[in-house]
Amino acid sequence: MRKIKACLVFLLVAATLFAQGAQEVAKKSSADELVTIEMWYEPTQTEVGPLPDDWTGYQILKDKFGINLVATSLPSAITDQDMALQAAAAADMLPDFFIVTRDTWVRLADRGMLGDVTDLYDLMPERKKVMFDEAAMNYTKINGRNYGFATPYNVSKNEGLLIRQDWLDNLGLKMPTTLDELYDVLYAFTYNDPDGNGKNDTYGFGAFIEVNTYESYPGRRLEPIMGAFGVEGCWDMSKDSFGLQVKKPEFLDFMKFMKKMIDTGVIDPNWMVYKKDDFRAAWKQGKFGVFREQNSAYASQNNFTPFDTNFPDGSFSIADAPIGPKGDASIGPLVQVMRIWAVSDKAIEAGKGEKIAQMFEWACHDEGYYLCGWGVEGVQWEMKDGIPVSLPGDLGIDGPMGQRYIQLRSMAFNYNSEAELLSRYPIWTRKNGTQISALWVLYDMRTKKWTPATGSDALPLPSTDLKTYYEQGLAEFLAGKRPLTEENWAAYIDQLDKLGAKDWEAAAKAQAEAQGLLY
Repeated sequence: MRKIKACLVFLLVAATLFAQGAQEVAKKSSADELVTIEMWYEPTQTEVGPLPDDWTGYQILKDKFGINLVATSLPSAITDQDMALQAAAAADMLPDFFIVTRDTWVRLADRGMLGDVTDLYDLMPERKKVMFDEAAMNYTKINGRNYGFATPYNVSKNEGLLIRQDWLDNLGLKMPTTLDELYDVLYAFTYNDPDGNGKNDTYGFGAFIEVNTYESYPGRRLEPIMGAFGVEGCWDMSKDSFGLQVKKPEFLDFMKFMKKMIDTGVIDPNWMVYKKDDFRAAWKQGKFGVFREQNSAYASQNNFTPFDTNFPDGSFSIADAPIGPKGDASIGPLVQVMRIWAVSDKAIEAGKGEKIAQMFEWACHDEGYYLCGWGVEGVQWEMKDGIPVSLPGDLGIDGPMGQRYIQLRSMAFNYNSEAELLSRYPIWTRKNGTQISALWVLYDMRTKKWTPATGSDALPLPSTDLKTYYEQGLAEFLAGKRPLTEENWAAYIDQLDKLGAKDWEAAAKAQAEAQGLLY
């Protein structure tokens, strides 16, 4: 019944997104020569709202290419994006052009709902130079043909384990280096009133469930804890011990430690129900003091300001990955994450492929690149020493209004150039007079220990039944619905194999060996 309700909810979400787009088509499309492109995008900043109706790019695309773009923002959480797209596909309502995770992309491709875009690459010479290398093109190939455009999704090593330094100082605690020391800090943050307000209103650790093709349940936010047991990520990508991490004996040790965190109350009990925005609102409200977070989501001015307003003297440090009982430590698996821009089969059949390629090419260089990446020159930014710099005020690219105009950055950026990093992460001053920069934070995060996992995000996917059992089984253990005993754990692993885990591992190993991914 819950699955049925969830599908109905996301069918409603997808229908709402499609209806919004249809309304905009009726409103904006008046000239017969205009080709309407329905696009669903992932917003750069989920907290500030969708791309405004007065975005300059809409008119430029009409004037230069005859494109009537109808851009609709997808939900902020990856799982919600996946569900919305899958629901739209089930209703045969996919948009023309959309960003999609590889997991959902594979499922849509299997259903024949994606258009063949192989011949469109040659229409994008500039984008081909900066983004479409051999690895990117192979990422979206099926039987030698491309069914999407893979582009870099984010800056590498851009997450870290954050700890409230002011809470450590208030309680006279040192920065933890081992897992046991981290647990002691979590306990103190939960029960020793680290913020000094006299209330029992804080927790040690905060998280939310965020899974993808290479970070399995319970997902990314728990990777530093999993790393202490050597079971970070979905796959062990080493030559000598390749396989599913969940089947290693150390995964049970991780589960026992997680259960201890839950049972002793040192993790925010809402971690299983939080969405991304809830999680980020919670740490800005001082609800917990240790969590894994992305550099910009933490330290960019617009994102950090709510915390700064609540706690002008609050501070964070970026911790090393905690060392576990056998000496293991990792912030998480390291891959060059790709996201796919896909074109629906219907859009290709309708002859929209060339227009989509023109728009995509426009967005990656010169006018389109700057407009999508930084907004309007002289309004959102100005050029200083070859670097786009935010203008002061709400409309600057660092301001809450200005950030709405750069919601299509993922269409433009390759996330590697020095200009992008310097412009994207400027230095700014907090209320207490100290300076902060998401770029400084990024550099610090890159010094921490990560686990090589190149290509693990593109390995074969499990069946729906296997994936469901995998995740629900772990959730039941952690929620206490199923006792976490050696016997029950062995039965859980045995059932995974019966549902196809061994075959999944064999297929993944064959692909990893063939592509030279093991280290």
